[in-house]
Amino acid sequence: MTDVRDFVTAHRADLLADLDQWLRIPGISAQPEHHADVHASAQWLADAFTRAGFPTVEIWPTAGLPTVFAEWPAQDATAETPTVLVYGHHDVQPVDPIELWHTAPFRPTVDGDVLRARGASDDKGQLLFHLLGVRAHLAASSRTSPAVSLKFLIEGEEESGSPNFETLLADRADRLGCDVVVITDTGMLAEDTPSAVTGMRGLIVGTVSFHGPDLDLHSGSFGGAVPNPATAIARLVAALHDDEGRVRVPGFYDDVLELSATERALLERVPFDRADFLQTAKSRELTGEGGYSTLERLGARPTAEVNGIGGGYQGAGGKTIVPSDAFVKLSFRLVANQDPARVRQQVDRFICDHTPDGIQASVDWEGEGVAPCVVGIDTPAFGALSRAVCAAFDAEVLLPTREGGSGPEAAIEQALKVPLVFLGVGLPDDQIHAPNEKVTLTMLYRGAEAAARLWTEFAQLGRSGLQS
Repeated sequence: MTDVRDFVTAHRADLLADLDQWLRIPGISAQPEHHADVHASAQWLADAFTRAGFPTVEIWPTAGLPTVFAEWPAQDATAETPTVLVYGHHDVQPVDPIELWHTAPFRPTVDGDVLRARGASDDKGQLLFHLLGVRAHLAASSRTSPAVSLKFLIEGEEESGSPNFETLLADRADRLGCDVVVITDTGMLAEDTPSAVTGMRGLIVGTVSFHGPDLDLHSGSFGGAVPNPATAIARLVAALHDDEGRVRVPGFYDDVLELSATERALLERVPFDRADFLQTAKSRELTGEGGYSTLERLGARPTAEVNGIGGGYQGAGGKTIVPSDAFVKLSFRLVANQDPARVRQQVDRFICDHTPDGIQASVDWEGEGVAPCVVGIDTPAFGALSRAVCAAFDAEVLLPTREGGSGPEAAIEQALKVPLVFLGVGLPDDQIHAPNEKVTLTMLYRGAEAAARLWTEFAQLGRSGLQS
């Protein structure tokens, strides 16, 4: 495998040429006027897989936008040859506000080691390093097919909440069997600090509505004599946390999987600049659950957040009323072992217990929620990832991180019932979902090398080794 880096270095122009073509397709899944572009993006990627040598390439329709599937079996496969599924997405975020872009979002621009365009990091760049990685893997090992059987499942609606993805997983279960999944839609802490996500939080989101009188009332005639739903909502919100920042919903922490001592020790090694973090957040202070570091709170601890609150008069000047209605929008980030359905029930009971007489409460939950997922750092799959990434980055240790956001990864884990690992090379300043998205090209090249080495690592472990 010593020739992997040489091959990647010699073929950097191939990766850049592919990126220049693909990034020009504005495949914004959230905007109907760009749905034809999402279809064009899927076709471009399917053609790229074919050019790379994949013998099976298919575009799978859904009730929404298409997913691309590619498969390349190991030619000399035995019962011990693992099958690896790589997940990513080819759709991109909207570009608004367009006036804040310094370059055209769908006209890729290279400045030194930086490539700017919508999708450069999230997720087109991170997908295309895999195609270069497969070629490097074949060249370095003098093989005509990968050392593992490779499958790619590249979604077209991730940036729109993956509304049809779980149905696709169920409908295509017979084609998706594998021994390990590689998620390639995340990032690293810094260019000189190789790291890997070891968990993603789940999520439930809902709106609590309080209804009091059937119409707004004069506060002089009725104030103090009838329930005020705005006051009741404020009291509900005030009751949500204690003075230490812990969520006061009974049972909320019962199922939380605590960080191990090893994980906490490794997280302590992760660089964290308090001033830089506050500057990025445009905040003046840190807060959160007591007893945990900021990094632990961001990825490994559950949270309850007020996303919006309102009711009654919102205009200029005064309007002395007892409003008839008030609402609060809440979101709960969940961590390993927490079940979205159970947490919803706990929150429902909490709301019921904090609804005063004379107030009618209702909760509108947005879907079933997203389950959390976690990667054990002591698993063989994570060990293989660590060796591959450390070799590509000339590093001694791969630091674990926890992703504070949520995605379809838990659905993949639940549907396929195999271990997950995360191979992502985006950087915190890539400005994904924001104007002027960029990717550092060196990170893509290292990602290609890491992927090339990972297939060999998985092959050496074999199926029984991955399952041990």
